[in-house]
Amino acid sequence: MDNKELVKMLNRDLKDEHAAVVRYLIHSYLEGEDTPVGASLLSRCREEMWHMHWLGKIIAQKGGEPDMTPAGYPFDPTSRATILKSYVAYEEKLIPHYNQEADKVNDPHIERVLRREAWESQMHAAKFERMLDKLTPEEAEGLPGAENELPMEFVDKLQKAVAQKYTQMIQHIRDSWIFQKQGMKAWQIMDFSMTQMKQLAHLAEDVAENGMTPNFELGEIEKNTSIGMALEKSVQQLRESQQRHKQFTTDSEAQKHKGFMVNLDLTLKQEKYEQDEIQDWIKNKK
Repeated sequence: MDNKELVKMLNRDLKDEHAAVVRYLIHSYLEGEDTPVGASLLSRCREEMWHMHWLGKIIAQKGGEPDMTPAGYPFDPTSRATILKSYVAYEEKLIPHYNQEADKVNDPHIERVLRREAWESQMHAAKFERMLDKLTPEEAEGLPGAENELPMEFVDKLQKAVAQKYTQMIQHIRDSWIFQKQGMKAWQIMDFSMTQMKQLAHLAEDVAENGMTPNFELGEIEKNTSIGMALEKSVQQLRESQQRHKQFTTDSEAQKHKGFMVNLDLTLKQEKYEQDEIQDWIKNKK
């Protein structure tokens, strides 16, 4: 298998793993992270993030551009039971898929990664089967989520913020893979993406707690090949994000929700910290 074919194959896998991350994360938020089902889904999501990370790193190492757009995740939304059965089917499908791909490659590391993706997919299927078995008949027939108690105008603002923060996080993940040869800078960029993951959760949980699917719509991902340009773009995105979030501080509806305001204050401070750090990197490089 030549390099171009390998990158194309791994990018298809990256899109599938990204789809799993989004689906399990959304479902976790709808269930509530402090519930048994929600906590278990969040654990699976974190493991899928590692799957994404292994694939994305390899793609960039091979000189490819990681495809950050998630694939579709087919599932039956009729009930909690049908949703979980869809997850079992999705994960079981990946087991022979990854093993067949492993048979095609001649790089020992990539083969090990693909084999691991296969046996961890098998573990995920078993975990979902176990979750399904533990559901009461009422839980199995029901659906995650609750009734919306927020004004739709405020929900729309939250949904826009969710999509923007999700895009920002994915941009930083992409950049950390592309610039991994920069060493510590790439890890610091990845570290920021993990902070943004928590910021995303603060926004998405408020949407999900009101029975709606958070808007994980990916915006445009910049494909800079210069770390300097990528860092400049990151500062610009962080400034824009901070301005959007500042608008919530004067929103009368937002002010009614003390937990949201506490998380918002933390996010604003983190975004300022990230801007200052990146600006120092740029300045010191010059």
